[in-house]
Amino acid sequence: MGSWTRAAVMLAALLVQPVHSDTPAPDQALAASNAAPQLVAYKTTARRTLFLHVFAPDAAAFPGPRPAIIFFHGGGWVEGDALRFYDQARHLAGKGMVAISADYRLGQTDGTDPRAALADAISAMRYVRSHAATLGLDPDRIAAGGGSAGGQLAAALATSEGFAEPSEAEGISHRPAALVLFNPVIDNGPEGFGNALVSDYWQAFSPLHNIRPGHPPTLIMLGTRDALVPVATGEAYCAKVRAAGAPCRLELYEGQPHAFFGRNRSPFYFGKTLAAMDGFLALLGYIAAAAP
Repeated sequence: MGSWTRAAVMLAALLVQPVHSDTPAPDQALAASNAAPQLVAYKTTARRTLFLHVFAPDAAAFPGPRPAIIFFHGGGWVEGDALRFYDQARHLAGKGMVAISADYRLGQTDGTDPRAALADAISAMRYVRSHAATLGLDPDRIAAGGGSAGGQLAAALATSEGFAEPSEAEGISHRPAALVLFNPVIDNGPEGFGNALVSDYWQAFSPLHNIRPGHPPTLIMLGTRDALVPVATGEAYCAKVRAAGAPCRLELYEGQPHAFFGRNRSPFYFGKTLAAMDGFLALLGYIAAAAP
């Protein structure tokens, strides 16, 4: 069994967890709405065109330029799709942000390794920033978010060097202004997740090992029974971010496994993580604070 297949099998097994439905999400009707995104092509690769799935706020209610966020789905850099963050994106669009869920290259679909996924994340951020006027957003207030391997990509936008496409202009920054991370696999070192896939370049790839001054404000949401991301990893990441001069909030969810935050997995924890995300973004001034 190849390394990509082993990773996919392990991830699939971890995703089969009980569903908790005792309490609905606070705005479940909005998150479950059928609002369709605008598909914007941002990159053409050897096998396919990659799209940004853009959820735009009501222009009359939220005149631009507006803050934005780009989400990257999980799946071990092997599988998955942008639909996995549609609920969070719709939710934030309803609160006035331009919310985007991005395609990127995957091992199963494209035959690529995680370096290509990170190169695509960089391209996505650069595209959004360079097309800020067209998308109606503020280029200085673009956050990045994601879950699991997608959380790693979002964090790596803030920490990585040397993974951009050589053909892209260096003049457009790919650094996010804030990070919203759902159980991110932020340690890719020998004891962390996915090291076998990135062993030749993990020192530059692993966000935990590349935190430096200028790191953006960060929110990490993590279950205490996550088999891929120990609580100690989240604590170590936040400690390093704070030492670098930025705020970092670690929200822990007792007894929850990896990938606990999806609406289809648990309406209760979907609502809890939406509330944590909203509170963090409200502190940054990206959305209005909830009424007391």
